[in-house]
Amino acid sequence: MTCFLLLSSRAEEIAADGEYAAFLRFGGLRADELERVRMEQASFLPVSLDDYDGVLVGGSPYDASTPEDDKSPAQRRVEAEMSTLLDEIVARDLPFLGACYGVGTLGVHQGAVIDRTYAEPIGAVTITLTEAGRRDPLLADLPESFDAFVGHKEACSVLPPDAVLLASSPTCPVQMFRVRENLYATQFHPELDLPGIITRIGVYRDYGYFQPKEHDEVVAGVRSADVWAPPRILEAFVRRYRRD
Repeated sequence: MTCFLLLSSRAEEIAADGEYAAFLRFGGLRADELERVRMEQASFLPVSLDDYDGVLVGGSPYDASTPEDDKSPAQRRVEAEMSTLLDEIVARDLPFLGACYGVGTLGVHQGAVIDRTYAEPIGAVTITLTEAGRRDPLLADLPESFDAFVGHKEACSVLPPDAVLLASSPTCPVQMFRVRENLYATQFHPELDLPGIITRIGVYRDYGYFQPKEHDEVVAGVRSADVWAPPRILEAFVRRYRRD
């Protein structure tokens, strides 16, 4: 039986449930093929990685670059447990795809610099594949340039030493990278379509991504975007790594 693991850290039910539904839909998975763990709720270790074809990580309100004393106990616990789990995931080269928060988790674990140099407001940006990206099997069905939804206060300013840069944007040089053969992280959101990002704009209107009075303007901005390509990355990930 194919089974992937989704690690989520969204405390808001509507955002967490919407994210899970998006990974199911765009990954072409049934509910019994995608197990979800709500990392923010309680300790989630140990995890038996032998049970999974791959691991997915959703976005998060947690920022890796937040000073340690300003992080909540839940965030510190999640980060410590993610680091422990990544020790094994990286050692195995177990298929891994982290969306947005994946840059902060896999990136930090592998020695990247994560800071606020290349933050991007909520909206659509043009992603351009590198030469390595054009050759990568997860991106083979995508055009060289495409639009994707972003919205983040931090990003990778220096790649991990052994990472391969797969995609960039004019405002954020590291939009996607790969470590070893099977470990991927994207700064943009491959799981987001228009209804999904509009929901998150509402959920996170008071989280500092924009001024609350700008809500309608931000929604209008995403409505004009033509974002269709990124979900193909999730489809390609599942197709490549499912074992049945």
